[in-house]
Amino acid sequence: MAYEKAEIVTGAAVLAVALGFAVYAAQGAGLGRQPDSYSLTASFRSVEGIAVGSDVRLAGVKVGAITGLRLNPETYFADATLSLRKDVLLPTDTTILISSEGLLGGNFVELLPGGALETLEPGDEIEDTQGAVSFLSLLMKFAGGEGGAAPAAE
Repeated sequence: MAYEKAEIVTGAAVLAVALGFAVYAAQGAGLGRQPDSYSLTASFRSVEGIAVGSDVRLAGVKVGAITGLRLNPETYFADATLSLRKDVLLPTDTTILISSEGLLGGNFVELLPGGALETLEPGDEIEDTQGAVSFLSLLMKFAGGEGGAAPAAE
């Protein structure tokens, strides 16, 4: 009888710890909407390398996360929803682009604030976007000689 109670208590403790880790991981990945944040949207030609939970950075500092990605069937662009900290107020002429941490690093979304006096409100769209650049397509252009390279002499 004592062993059964010990097993039940141990099992409950293991489940509680597992649930705690799951909640912590979801918050760290930006999957849950933070209470002190607001949402903006942006439409990209390509979001290659970006997924729900990807970092949104301003001056290299994480200020939010991607909370949604969907294909717009009318424009064939990828519509992204991002959640930003409430204390980050962006001008209306802000640019948003997909950047890479390097050749072997992952991609993230970078914000480049403009100089407008008005700020974006929750639910607004960032209109100036730059999608992902495919490293493989750049390599193929370079290797294939596109871009005006002169042919080799025989």
